[in-house]
Parts: sequence; C-alpha cells; structure tokens
Amino acid sequence: MIDKTALWTVIVLLGLGSFGLRFVFLGVIGDRELPEWLLRHLRYTAVAVIPALVAPLVIWPAATGGETDPLRVTAAGLALAVGAVTRNLYAALGVGALVMFGGGWLLGA
Repeated sequence: MIDKTALWTVIVLLGLGSFGLRFVFLGVIGDRELPEWLLRHLRYTAVAVIPALVAPLVIWPAATGGETDPLRVTAAGLALAVGAVTRNLYAALGVGALVMFGGGWLLGA
C-alpha cells in the first residue's frame, strides 16, 4: 500500500501542474491573439492524442490478457475506413460497434 503522505503529495503536485498549464493559456495569454505557428501546431493535438489512447486498447486489450484480438482489429479497421470515406463519426462508431457485437455473436465470443 502506498504511503498516504506520498499519495497526497503526488495528487497536490499534479493538481498544481494542471492548474499551471491551464493558467498559462487562460490567465496569462487571456484574449490575446496566439501566433499562427502555435495555432497550426495546436490544431493537431486531438488528432494525435485520441489515436494514442485508442490504439493500445485495440492492439493489446486487457479483456484478452494483452493478446491481439482479430475481431477488435477488424472492427477498428472497418470503423476507420467508414469514417475516412463518409467523414461521419456516427457511421464509423456504428460500424465498429456492429462488427464488435455482431462478430462476437457469430463467433460465440
């Protein structure tokens, strides 16, 4: 078990760090115009973070003990393809969910 003092120290420091990062953009910069080069880089933040969060869940899911599951890879690939072609988030989510649930039902998983 972790020491309570160490736990609360980490929680407080992470909270202060999070507040500091937010304050830099909201408090210090405020309503001033950001440089174009910074806006260009910030535009890709979600595009980089979301796949980084999802990819390990597809390739090494905890539900299979870290083993790659062909059904999950297929569902993710088809969802990606549908999303790229239709540019519709809900269509991609629907196809991914249908493949996961339908494929699991067909395969008896």
